Amino acid sequence: MVGLRVRRGGIAGVAGIARSDRFSRQVSVASMLVNIFGASPVQPLEKHIDLGHRAASELPRFFDAVMAGDWERAQHVVATIHELEREAEALKKDIRLHLPKSLFMPVPRQDILELLLVQDRIPELALDVATTVLIRRMEIPESIAENFSDFVLRVVDTTAQARKSVRELDELFSSGFRGAEAELVESMIEEIDRLETETDAKQQALTKALLAIEDSMPPVQAVFLYRIIDQVAEIADVAERAGRRLEVLLAH
Repeated sequence: MVGLRVRRGGIAGVAGIARSDRFSRQVSVASMLVNIFGASPVQPLEKHIDLGHRAASELPRFFDAVMAGDWERAQHVVATIHELEREAEALKKDIRLHLPKSLFMPVPRQDILELLLVQDRIPELALDVATTVLIRRMEIPESIAENFSDFVLRVVDTTAQARKSVRELDELFSSGFRGAEAELVESMIEEIDRLETETDAKQQALTKALLAIEDSMPPVQAVFLYRIIDQVAEIADVAERAGRRLEVLLAH
């Protein structure tokens, strides 16, 4: 009987050691994730959308310089946008590289990566717009300048709302994408939709105003200005698509 108790104790001891080892490995994995992502695996995603919004936020300042004919100042703004886009691209690659393929999250890893790809278009488009205008030394006709500036500001409002929504991901993860926090994010997404609809209306009005003066402009300049308007509007479209990706996360 004594020997049996010893053997049973030995088995229990081995089981205890195994559980301890598993716990140690779990702690180690958790520590690794914290080192990579901070307190939450979505913090880098929130930082990424912040970089995108900051790049878009430089466009009003850029077009103010363009309308003033201050190309040196415009070039400085482009350099700022380029740096923000570069940081966003580097962060995107880092997230892709380090986001674990097996992570205990309430949503699939692929959905997180798809949201990342969508929001990555914001700094890319901001840089494309500013670079094209700078290289071609494009002019914004005075008769549409006010409408153009108002249009750009509304686009930035849309990216700001997208950033605000993505910043709620930490709380969403904590709540399991349910409850009052999920309802709050749904209302934020609705606001993105509203702002994007306003942007569409302003784009249409601006396009009509440009059409009215198109004959007085060099044809190539008119073509490129239509293109720039479309690209600026696409930034708001991308912000709305980010909202759609958040809806997918909420659906899990």
